[in-house]
Amino acid sequence: MLTVSHLRCEYKINPIGLDITSPRISWHLQSDRRNCVQSAYQIQLSRTEVFDQVEWDSGKMSSDQSIHVELDQWIPEARTRYYYRIRAWDRAGDESNWSETAYFETGFMGSEDAWQAEWITVDPSSQQDESCPRLRTLFELKKPVASARIYVTALGLYELHLNNQRVGEAYFTPGWTSYSKRLQYQVYDVTNQLQNGQNLLGAYLGDGWYKGHLGWDKGQNIYGADHALLLELHVQYGDGSEERIVSNKDWESAPSAIRMSDIYMGETYDARLESEWTDSSSVVWSPVRVLDHTKEIIVAQENVAVTKVQQLNPIGLLTTPQGERVLDMGQNMVGWVRFSIQGESGHTVELRHAEILDHAGNFYTENLRSATQCIRYTLKGNGVETYEPHFTFQGFRYVKLIGFPDHVNLEDFTGVVLHSDMEHTGSFKTSSPLVNQLHHNILWGQKGNFVDVPTDCPQRDERLGWTGDAQMFIRTSSYLMNTAPFFTKWLRDLQADQGEDGGIPFYVPDLRSSTSEGWGDTSHSSAAWGDAAVICPWTIYEMYGDVRLLAEQYDSMKRWINYIHAQGENPYLWNTGFHFGDWLGLDSKPDSYIGATDKDFVATAFYAYSVSLTRKAAEVLGKAEDTVYYDNLHDNIVTAFQDEFVTPAGKLAVPTQTAHILALHFDLLDATARKRTIDQLGKLVADAGNHLTTGFVGTPYLNPVLSDTGHHDLAYTLLFQEDYPSWLYQVTKGATTVWEHWDGIREDGSLWSADMNSFNHYAYGAIGEWLYRYVAGINTDEQQPGFHVVHIEPKPGPGLEWVEASFETMYGSVTSNWYRRENNEIEVQVTIPANTTGTVLLPGADAQTVLENGKPLNQVSDIHEIRAQGTDVQIALGSGSYQFTYLAAVSEKEIDAQQPGQTG
Repeated sequence: MLTVSHLRCEYKINPIGLDITSPRISWHLQSDRRNCVQSAYQIQLSRTEVFDQVEWDSGKMSSDQSIHVELDQWIPEARTRYYYRIRAWDRAGDESNWSETAYFETGFMGSEDAWQAEWITVDPSSQQDESCPRLRTLFELKKPVASARIYVTALGLYELHLNNQRVGEAYFTPGWTSYSKRLQYQVYDVTNQLQNGQNLLGAYLGDGWYKGHLGWDKGQNIYGADHALLLELHVQYGDGSEERIVSNKDWESAPSAIRMSDIYMGETYDARLESEWTDSSSVVWSPVRVLDHTKEIIVAQENVAVTKVQQLNPIGLLTTPQGERVLDMGQNMVGWVRFSIQGESGHTVELRHAEILDHAGNFYTENLRSATQCIRYTLKGNGVETYEPHFTFQGFRYVKLIGFPDHVNLEDFTGVVLHSDMEHTGSFKTSSPLVNQLHHNILWGQKGNFVDVPTDCPQRDERLGWTGDAQMFIRTSSYLMNTAPFFTKWLRDLQADQGEDGGIPFYVPDLRSSTSEGWGDTSHSSAAWGDAAVICPWTIYEMYGDVRLLAEQYDSMKRWINYIHAQGENPYLWNTGFHFGDWLGLDSKPDSYIGATDKDFVATAFYAYSVSLTRKAAEVLGKAEDTVYYDNLHDNIVTAFQDEFVTPAGKLAVPTQTAHILALHFDLLDATARKRTIDQLGKLVADAGNHLTTGFVGTPYLNPVLSDTGHHDLAYTLLFQEDYPSWLYQVTKGATTVWEHWDGIREDGSLWSADMNSFNHYAYGAIGEWLYRYVAGINTDEQQPGFHVVHIEPKPGPGLEWVEASFETMYGSVTSNWYRRENNEIEVQVTIPANTTGTVLLPGADAQTVLENGKPLNQVSDIHEIRAQGTDVQIALGSGSYQFTYLAAVSEKEIDAQQPGQTG
């Protein structure tokens, strides 16, 4: 039976507030047949859920396209909900029923009557403290309401309340963008929150990223000095008429019980100052001030919202050697603690947050630098009180309790995990508990740092969208979660913040007032960091088949290449300007953060790589002249690279692991130099005691390069190392997220320098790509991106007895499980989604001995092609689930392999 399910519009389930003239629809096909390929589809749109009047009908379209289908033959109207449904046909002649109904709703769509509201803020003469202001308006509804929507944004952060109920489930709205150029607005369906007669609409405003502390120089008011609200409530009545309630001079403002709230510093709350929104007797409400601020930069919500995604219960209460009472949440998390307490009016309690305890077991906060991460709550003294913050978040595992009663109930505390609510797509489990914990740590690193922007760390006075970290981790993150809307929004900010000369800030959104200090002669455009402008859109294209985003970012990609091309005297080498190099490489000189790999080598290697990707993008987008240009440019860069960094005998002149990794991964060598570099890389790793010496630049590519160049067993050896430096070293030290430094906690228990020692820093978590793409073997095809063609090429190695992995693609779920059975028998289970095809590579197999569900391969009609590929067997097949078993040829290394944890 053929069915259509998982309907999405612009990656989202039933989105509200789209400002896109040609929305894209995607869906999954499901069939009980193998080899299911869509032959046609039909989409219908209606303004009613029952489709009694069809707004638009595609008709039966002969096409196998089922992702990113543009509704480009129809023009949507502003502020309108459209229901849609889909049916499909397959090549076997089956026809599906209509899918379940989904919907999307447009926003203002650039309409001329948008934003009749005015920006409103607090009159400074009526509020001169740090408290978060409250704004309110009263209005009366005299007719039955059919529907109602709030369209809202803010300078700073806002939290809406309508008739004493919080509006929506989003936090830290309107999100962090390049505020001087782009500001998102959100849309909320509040139909069921309105009531006949009197209504009250109110908002808290917080400093947030807009005017709170930001950057390590303790800067404030980076984007502006006034926070403000812009809001329209559109009410449609049952009789067809409409009314708008808008922010204007008639609103009122008053201080709130939120006495201070700051992203870095935390929040101070005095419950004695709480009052009802309607209270005008004990609260002085003052007129607001209309603020002159542009509305031209406002765009619809692009990313998924930050929400409460998960809750954790503390696993224990401990007393440190210094006598401090500390909650252990059991997990380094990002969000806040909700707590309940009872006590006398005026009594103040504090919660302070830390990632670790020091070697003596005491509460450790030095690595937070100036970020206090402190929650202060003053009781009103009226029974049990429950509190959670509004406009701040903390990065922590441990919570120090100050001022709480002698007896503390763990049930009174709940850790609330907040991050951008991306759909979870990846699952990875193995026979090794340590590797499973590593995967867990990588996932939680993403949770903690994907809070509206891809931050480097979520706890200290930084939390910035570092471009290098983002491009290093983007493919791993896209296995773990659906990151397409997340990076769509962030890349638009990158493009907005790109310099006129094409340069890219170190982090996005850019602060500019903070970036110029300490980085030498420039505040932007380091190699491997600025290359995010190219690597990120290309990766999203590969993982999701998103041609629109690639086209949208193409000009930014070209401008970045032009920027590099204009540097220095030789247009084919990049040997000028400041670069982070192989940041935090273990082969660095004393008192240096930058690894030993020559920075000109790193810069030129990434120059070549970005040009190669831009050439591919030009080809995808049908830009023939650009394709030729970038092809020639790449050839010239490679020639210059070889002349500069490769000896006539084919030896790399830069003798580091990272140099060898980049030269191989970016394909910068001729055949002679490539072979010599492969051999030398293995020797360099061996000389380091089978350990890595790489930093941020080399580490993401290390294991993939080893697996691709005949050193796959060595890649497994590195994975299973448990002493410093290694991924599992952190695990053995109790890590629940990925660290910034390989030795954030040293083997003797001492700590790396407090000036830069995050214990939730995802860059080294880029090993996750290797786990999914090589160990499990799940890979896409750049010629058929978005997993329209699925490659399953598992690479077993010493130390693992089984792996079970799955990945939810735009087409459906891909699974790749492999098991070592007795007598060298290998079992491989795969699932290829409907409307895709796949290839499966069975390592160490003989086609004559492979069985699929007990049948020889040549007797399985659903298999398209069988061919030998070296010592492996490659099988081309259609959609469906398959189980292959065969006797594998096992290397002597695997026969003699030690157990995980003993591999040396």
